[in-house]
Amino acid sequence: MGKSDAVQFTYSGLLNKNGKKVVSVRFERDNGKDFADGLLPDCAIEKQQGFSEEEIEQLEVYLMENADDIMAKAKEMSKITNLL
Repeated sequence: MGKSDAVQFTYSGLLNKNGKKVVSVRFERDNGKDFADGLLPDCAIEKQQGFSEEEIEQLEVYLMENADDIMAKAKEMSKITNLL
């Protein structure tokens, strides 16, 4: 990635979008000035600002390589949230 700032990654619990279980993901850097929002299991960035096309491709590869793990963690997070 071109900028020296670290990229922060956050994700939601399981969400229901059009009857489909999805997880919303967000990559941020430079205190949120640069961001990329996407969805799993699609592994696609849907909205972004400040990242190059090459960086977006790298983020999507990261999502593809880690989708199962992120989805599993989001499912666990949803279980905890539902208890509260």
